[in-house]
Amino acid sequence: MSGVKEIERGRGVSLWRQIAERLQSDVAAAVYPAGSQLPTELELAQKYGVNRHTVRRAIGSLSETGILSATRGRGTFVAERTISYPISSRTRFSEIVSSNKRQPGGRLISSGEEAASAEVAQRLSIEEGVLVTRGETLRVADGRPITVGTYWINKKLIPNFIADYAELGSVSEVFERAGFSEYRRQKSWVAAIPASAHDAALMQVPVGDPLLEVYSVNVSESGQPLQYTRARFRGDVVQLEVEN
Repeated sequence: MSGVKEIERGRGVSLWRQIAERLQSDVAAAVYPAGSQLPTELELAQKYGVNRHTVRRAIGSLSETGILSATRGRGTFVAERTISYPISSRTRFSEIVSSNKRQPGGRLISSGEEAASAEVAQRLSIEEGVLVTRGETLRVADGRPITVGTYWINKKLIPNFIADYAELGSVSEVFERAGFSEYRRQKSWVAAIPASAHDAALMQVPVGDPLLEVYSVNVSESGQPLQYTRARFRGDVVQLEVEN
């Protein structure tokens, strides 16, 4: 069988541990990149000339250390590198992702104007029914989707958000153009939710996978609410850090 030479029998090291070492080495060498799926247990058993139980034990040991992620019905995947995402008064997506040595990116999924609901009106300190700008963005790190954000903008304070975002591609730059370069996050709420069909398709995860949901309000330097956001993060990739 192919791959049998990689496993040395009778040298005092259990077969499953040798397989775990080979798999860990392949992950480190990017033979299996972060987020990629490993061959099936049967394929690995044939490769190494062992039974599936031995392979399963090797995978289990690497899953315990966070190197692999095995899900019944889906298979075994190489765990993504965790992105440390601080939640503070100055939370900027591009800066945070870059500081994790990842390449930030993203795109505007939809945008338009709508009447503010009671919830949005309360968060933006405006009257219910007042016209606001609503948008949804998909943000990525190294080309991999990590968060979907739905936001509502105080149209009176930032009237050209849609056109400016289409040109600049950055919320921070749009706010700066509107005269709010020193905006800050006033408050955040965090919850765990299952991925909806909509979010699962965008972030390439199964429906029902755990997501981290962050509600937040950004305000101007003088405290005027500018933006209310509902962001959903992939729970297997992003580690939220709350700064005191």
